[in-house]
Amino acid sequence: MGVSPARVLVRHLLPNVLSTVLTVATLELSRIVLLEVSLSFLGLGAQPPNPSWGRMLAESRSYLSASPWLIVVPGAAVLLTVLSINLISDAVRRSLQPQL
Repeated sequence: MGVSPARVLVRHLLPNVLSTVLTVATLELSRIVLLEVSLSFLGLGAQPPNPSWGRMLAESRSYLSASPWLIVVPGAAVLLTVLSINLISDAVRRSLQPQL
């Protein structure tokens, strides 16, 4: 028909895979956040001058009985971050999904 492959990709393929790609990307972002937190908790993540929620959780373990908020605040930050990323992913998927 004389149409370039780039036009076929943009006009026909991209609209059909956009919602799937964005959903997978946002879900992977939440998985990356959890991976960084867990590696930092084990001591394999960011080094001490750099802040990390995992290192905050690991360092506050020894103070759990005296001051539990030291472990609750970074844990809640991780929870809210991952939950918000997943909710954004769900909203993007719903907005880009074709109406049946």
